[in-house]
Amino acid sequence: MEEEEEEEEEEVVIVGAGIAGLAIALALERVGVRSLVLERSHELRASGTAISIFPSGWRALQVLGVDHKLSSIYPSYNTVRSTNLETGETRELSLTGTMDRVGIGVRTVHRKVLLHALAEDLPHGTIRFSSKLVSINMEPQEDSSSNVIALHLDGGTIIKAKVLIGCDGVHSVVAQWLGLSAPVDSDRSAIRGLAEFPEGHGFRFEGKQYRSRDKRAGFVPLNDKEIYWFITHDTSSRERESTRHPRLILRHVTHFLAADFPPTFLHVVGSSDPRTVTWTHMLLRVPRDLLFGWTHRGCATVAGDAMHPMTQDLPLGGCAALEDAVVLARHLGPALNVSPRRPPAEVEKAIAAYVKERRWRVAGLVAGSYISGWAQRGGGGVMSRMWRWVVRFVCVRVFARYVSPRIVDAINYDCGNLNTVD
Repeated sequence: MEEEEEEEEEEVVIVGAGIAGLAIALALERVGVRSLVLERSHELRASGTAISIFPSGWRALQVLGVDHKLSSIYPSYNTVRSTNLETGETRELSLTGTMDRVGIGVRTVHRKVLLHALAEDLPHGTIRFSSKLVSINMEPQEDSSSNVIALHLDGGTIIKAKVLIGCDGVHSVVAQWLGLSAPVDSDRSAIRGLAEFPEGHGFRFEGKQYRSRDKRAGFVPLNDKEIYWFITHDTSSRERESTRHPRLILRHVTHFLAADFPPTFLHVVGSSDPRTVTWTHMLLRVPRDLLFGWTHRGCATVAGDAMHPMTQDLPLGGCAALEDAVVLARHLGPALNVSPRRPPAEVEKAIAAYVKERRWRVAGLVAGSYISGWAQRGGGGVMSRMWRWVVRFVCVRVFARYVSPRIVDAINYDCGNLNTVD
């Protein structure tokens, strides 16, 4: 006997309870709009270990009203020491007054703590766990010429939504339904982990980075006893096809990828809790698709990694997701609060305005992150001698003169408030 389908109606449905999904739900709540968040997991996901919040993201957290929950736990830092492992040169970058123009600093926070900080300000019942989206289709409404978005969930439930926001990650079902091209492989991977020092680690609160021709690594303290570390590297086809156990990943880092790295970095990696270690193949959305692709359709759009997956060479993906939330709610709130009825055309215009405001910003971040990684690796890949001087010129002269200033602008970006639309 077939299971009878259950139908529900919701005004705004957000797919995915990650950073983008929860931040958007909270931003909409702040402007008086209730939403339903569908999460396929049975609880808030703890994957991702930690996230660095730069001034652009911290501004968004201030607008959302949750920054105070994090500032009391995670101290900020304003210095990064970067070592070129091939030359031995170490450079100290002071973020204050150069990259950080507003004196906010950078904080590296547990991803799960950030998720809980966002979720606990949402009304009870906003998040529905164990709700996997299977398919989407448009259905005409009986009393008008507009369409309703029908979401088919695993288990037979159908939710009819007036507004759909996809925050369901890199392999987004919503993005596919909109018609966005699949993200492309960057041929690089990122390994991350969390080192634990029960008696205290003794490191200064600053970022440390190490660079070689095809690898970039670093670590930064979260608090007095925990350190977040990472290493990004060019990935072979054999590595892309393999699945590794966390302990094997750690061994691969210490015995192969970082075997010639400073003992300090190896000590941090060796002090990791294997349960926190992840290996991710870095994907990115082609900037052309963000500028000209189907990032919205009617009353549906995407945000966060569902819209703009990017490499970790500029760790601004999470900050961009927080910015998305503020910008989307600023545009969508007035349209959804129109009385006595809410014309679909007004909602569509609001979503189109959100996309218009975000597309150049996030396309620049995706491109800038990839180019930054390429430049830091000296061009990457195998090159003949005749091309090395060209690459060096591009990396040293062009990147420093034209790209670096735009990275500074990206870090200090202000997404604005919730109560104004330009």
